[in-house]
Amino acid sequence: MLTILFVIFLLASVALRLWLASRQVRHVRANRDQVPGEFASRIGLESHQRAADYTTARVRLGMFEGVFDAAVVVALTLLGGLQAIDTFVASLTSHDLLRQVLLVVAVGLLTGLIGLPFSIYRQFVLEARFGFNRMTPGLFATDLVKGLVVGALLGLPLIAAVLWLMASAGNFWWLWAWGLWAAFSVLVMLIFPTWIAPLFNKFTPLEDAALAEDIHALARRCDFSLKGLFVMDGSKRSAHGNAYFTGFGRSRRIVFFDTLIARLTPAEIIAVLAHELGHYKHKHIIKRLVISFTSALVFFAILGWLAQQSWFYADLGVTPRMDGRNDAIALILFFMVVPVFTFVLTPLFSWFSRRDEFEADRFAASQSAPEQLVSALVKLVDDNAATLTPDPIHSAFYDSHPPAAIRIRHLLAQ
Repeated sequence: MLTILFVIFLLASVALRLWLASRQVRHVRANRDQVPGEFASRIGLESHQRAADYTTARVRLGMFEGVFDAAVVVALTLLGGLQAIDTFVASLTSHDLLRQVLLVVAVGLLTGLIGLPFSIYRQFVLEARFGFNRMTPGLFATDLVKGLVVGALLGLPLIAAVLWLMASAGNFWWLWAWGLWAAFSVLVMLIFPTWIAPLFNKFTPLEDAALAEDIHALARRCDFSLKGLFVMDGSKRSAHGNAYFTGFGRSRRIVFFDTLIARLTPAEIIAVLAHELGHYKHKHIIKRLVISFTSALVFFAILGWLAQQSWFYADLGVTPRMDGRNDAIALILFFMVVPVFTFVLTPLFSWFSRRDEFEADRFAASQSAPEQLVSALVKLVDDNAATLTPDPIHSAFYDSHPPAAIRIRHLLAQ
């Protein structure tokens, strides 16, 4: 029964993805030759057409990648790929926990290797074609190695601990495993700004004293404590611009991409930060963490039940081992299959995210001039080649941020 459901949901999700992508391509290309009226005085036709072509190229690559990923999932499950990998790993060691850790590592490395050509094409062909790529092959390889090392140092102990709990903590192992995962997630969020991020980028204190004072004044008005203001050398990888908050409590810091600092005026930067502060003021971050941790608890509970069902393995192309535990296989199968069944929930989470964005925009409009945020949004849309004419259904399904035209109309109505 699970096999049939899995195939139905997988085919339906692939078909839906392709249909939505086709709508997006058709809609963007149909509106390629005319800038929407509200942007006509701000964005030129050439920039609008570049954004349309960039969006179309990204969507088409995503269509191919989505079909390919679905084929990989089928190959690893119903066609016996995972079974074959488990048999091979078992020939390397008789230690049960080590075998299972190696199985998780082997599947992770294999899927990463399979997806690597897409990453290379996206970075060095697609992004380069539209003038965004600034990454060298050497930096790409260095980032890849660093990511593998950091992932191994952080991920391997977590995987080993979860597998040990599955074998040793009884029927409620999933509750202990969830607690461990939650603690690990918080730890990573705490150490990311000071230990992990500097491995990949250089962070320097914001040198513009006047801008720094304006930012601190905004933070004081919003009762928001800051530890530092930093500029990140994002331009060594991409021409895209961004800014973000990171850290918790008194360790919170604001990080600007150097490309953003170079493009926006101080007033526009303040308006963008006011929007981000709106997320904190309305506790959007805390709410999302609560939803994430609650969802994870539910998923761990479901996994705890499924791991004990022989049909869960058999219906997904794996024969459970009789001479050892199957915990690693249960983990891998679960995390491959869950996205297939939960894809239908995507528009719900997108709607919640867009609602939060509108709320943050309203807060920004109360703390800074709405016109400055509008000006910043237009520049960011133009610089990042974001389409001004997304398909409404595609946008409603996927977009975590409202389309630029709708956001601007809401801001100007404040």
